[in-house]
Amino acid sequence: MDPHLRDLRYFVAVAEELHFTNAAQRLHIAQPTLSRQIRQLERQLDVVLFDRNQRSVALTVAGKELLEGARKILELWEVTNVALQEAGEVLRIGIQSSIGRGLIADLESASGHRLAMHSASWTDPSSGLASRQADLALMWLPVPDSGRYRWQVLRAEARWVLLPESHPLADRETIDFADLADEAFIAMPAEAGAAREFWLGGDARGGRQPRIGGEAATAEERLEAVSLGLGVCLLAESNVPMYRWPGLSARAVSGLPPCELAVAWRADDDRATILDFANRVITGGFNELAA
Repeated sequence: MDPHLRDLRYFVAVAEELHFTNAAQRLHIAQPTLSRQIRQLERQLDVVLFDRNQRSVALTVAGKELLEGARKILELWEVTNVALQEAGEVLRIGIQSSIGRGLIADLESASGHRLAMHSASWTDPSSGLASRQADLALMWLPVPDSGRYRWQVLRAEARWVLLPESHPLADRETIDFADLADEAFIAMPAEAGAAREFWLGGDARGGRQPRIGGEAATAEERLEAVSLGLGVCLLAESNVPMYRWPGLSARAVSGLPPCELAVAWRADDDRATILDFANRVITGGFNELAA
């Protein structure tokens, strides 16, 4: 897989700061998350980008080469993005994992606006809205900051659980959440905020704290953690197909309220294109999408 623009932004920040903590503050993310993403980028490219020790960080020869190219790529994207915005035809919509990808064409048709996807990680609960890398976002409620965003629910669906095939509960067609509450769970990163609590079933625990068996920042990390037996995890019914994996099972869960997928936008975004999109979403109701 090719690196995401986000990965290049993370790399450039570290390369310019030569300090992981300062770079993380500049990017408004946690330092462990940044370190993890840089290590993942190095594995992906099969090179060492930084010489690290306890007192300093320095670019390797490969790192210097990537810095030059990454700056050009990011600059070209910014120029292209500005041109798209000035054209007034394309709105960037942030998504996490594969949620809502099937809705993009429906939203385009119903709203009359062309949409371009912006991929966001679970460490960004706003899916790019907060950093203004996205104009709209498809996200599971609750929204990270209800005062900063407006949203319209598109559909509601059941929550399922992903667990190893060897798990004692895996032979059940439907599993009551009360039987899962004491299981170890794979959690989203702390940066995910309210979403982390929701996908741990916090709204059905009656104040009982979940047992955390591990954390995952991506769908791939979550699959790996569950397959290793570190814990189970909740997911939306529509996302079950993307978690089909040898040795794993997905089962419906009873005793949990449904999850709700919404399209959101910044409350202070008063551009005509955004206001028109929001108006069509609200007045149109999108009932056919929620069905």
